[in-house]
Amino acid sequence: MAVLPLLLCLLPLAPASSPPQPATSSPCPRRCRCQTQSLPLSVLCPGAGLLFVPPSLDRRAAELRLADNFIAAVRRRDLANMTGLLHLSLSRNTIRHVAAGAFADLRALRALHLDGNRLTSLGEGQLRGLVNLRHLILSNNQLAALAAGALDDCAETLEDLDLSYNNLEQLPWEALGRLGNVNTLGLDHNLLASVPAGAFSRLHKLARLDMTSNRLTTIPPDPLFSRLPLLARPRGSPASALVLAFGGNPLHCNCELVWLRRLAREDDLEACASPPALGGRYFWAVGEEEFVCEPPVVTHRSPPLAVPAGRPAALRCRAVGDPEPRVRWVSPQGRLLGNSSRARAFPNGTLELLVTEPGDGGIFTCIAANAAGEATAAVELTVGPPPPPQLANSTSCDPPRDGDPDALTPPSAASSSAKVADTVAPTDRGIQVTEHGATAALIQWPDQRPIPGIRMYQIQYNSSADDILVYRMIPADSRSFLLTDLASGRTYDLCLLAVYEDSATGLTATRPVGCSRFSTEPALRPCAAPHAPFLGGTMIIALGGVIVASVLVFIFVLLLRYKVHGGQPPGKAKATAPVSSVCSQTNGALGPAPTAPAPEPAVSRAHTVVQLDCEPWGPSHEPAGP
Repeated sequence: MAVLPLLLCLLPLAPASSPPQPATSSPCPRRCRCQTQSLPLSVLCPGAGLLFVPPSLDRRAAELRLADNFIAAVRRRDLANMTGLLHLSLSRNTIRHVAAGAFADLRALRALHLDGNRLTSLGEGQLRGLVNLRHLILSNNQLAALAAGALDDCAETLEDLDLSYNNLEQLPWEALGRLGNVNTLGLDHNLLASVPAGAFSRLHKLARLDMTSNRLTTIPPDPLFSRLPLLARPRGSPASALVLAFGGNPLHCNCELVWLRRLAREDDLEACASPPALGGRYFWAVGEEEFVCEPPVVTHRSPPLAVPAGRPAALRCRAVGDPEPRVRWVSPQGRLLGNSSRARAFPNGTLELLVTEPGDGGIFTCIAANAAGEATAAVELTVGPPPPPQLANSTSCDPPRDGDPDALTPPSAASSSAKVADTVAPTDRGIQVTEHGATAALIQWPDQRPIPGIRMYQIQYNSSADDILVYRMIPADSRSFLLTDLASGRTYDLCLLAVYEDSATGLTATRPVGCSRFSTEPALRPCAAPHAPFLGGTMIIALGGVIVASVLVFIFVLLLRYKVHGGQPPGKAKATAPVSSVCSQTNGALGPAPTAPAPEPAVSRAHTVVQLDCEPWGPSHEPAGP
């Protein structure tokens, strides 16, 4: 009996001495392999035919591989509470949409693979929360837009960024410039046409930059490149060198790429796409002396303009050169003009004053500049008083107003015999233009003996109706050239350049010989079409005239017939035959009828007998016997 109390005392102590049970883990998703026996935990589901992220994921997993499936979207709840996830692979799925904040809980994530999907854009909230991300792979998507704040949360930690094989035409270069720890930057196989100067200057740890197969015509020098001892020998380069790949771009090999040509390279396959003389040549085989630029030459500027106050005015300036010059405008007061509430400056060199004021008049200066120099031209603008009101129904054939910068004023009677109307005096080198009709012009210039080693002349011209520049190459011994296929009624700006060999440098150079502006004879301008009321009145008058003429002809015919019958109506004319038959009307009695009575309307009456007796009527007008 003493044993029973002892057992009752020990019974409450039994549960306290038992070992703790392990916590239950989430089941492994179907078609996946899960490593849960040891840390770190991993969930592997490659090629499992998944249509969405499995909902029964172990939230303690450190590695999640969902590549080669058919996942179309990543939702906000798919990866929630996976705070220990270090590696996430979603490669080669069909992802079109990533919800904002879908990765917000993945604060420990180091690598994110989203390559081989169908993303078209990446916004500012889709990568939010990835504060420890080091590798971001976005290649082989359809990205056309990357938001400026898309990489803000991982800008300080990102080491590897791959944006290759997308449709990017522009990039947030300022945001990329803040990736201070990036080591590899892949921008190849996109649609990038330009890179701003200094875009990579703050990427001090950059070791590989790939810009292969874009649309780059030039690569601006960058302070990062000048600090490196050697540029991009892919094999055997020191650790401090930058591997730069830029093949497959339509490079324009002029003086802007001399800095790149001077760098040491061995086995890249870059080639020049332009200018024509260097097109298709191996970039590293072109000598530095062949990377030349041409200074700007102003080929077209607006003639002096006169516009009434309150009207718009457009000042035009065109220039050619290599590289393409940038055109700027300076006001008569010396201020640099740009886009404002009253003016707009266009990239093609046009300055538009939206509403002119009396104080806007003066000499505007057009400045065309490129890497080889600059050229200037002056355009005079006169602002007059406001125009008087005009009649709305005017149909005159007046010449166009001077305020229209593209209008051509027909030649006056005093100058109508002239073939060419020079609106701008030629330059000091004496270029002469003589037109021989409305579609041809003869250009003449003096001997250019002061320029040694002339190889050829080049004529550049365009019309006021378009911006297409036409080139003509002329032998060096020529002193004139006949331009044909010109359009009538247009103003042409023409410049002549001498192409010669510079004895000091041995390079091919150009020197302007002179410029001129001429106008072909304008075609006859048709008058304005008459208004509808005028046309209606004309038609009414014409129809009335036709009717009146018809009535007059009818009356004339009647008068002619009356005159032919001796002044008597045709029904009462005298008989001229010797014997005729006369019918008389009686009521049953016979009697002579000396004359033929006028016929009367026949009236039908009851019990009336009408007898018609026809007797011969002799010349003596006497009745014959019974």
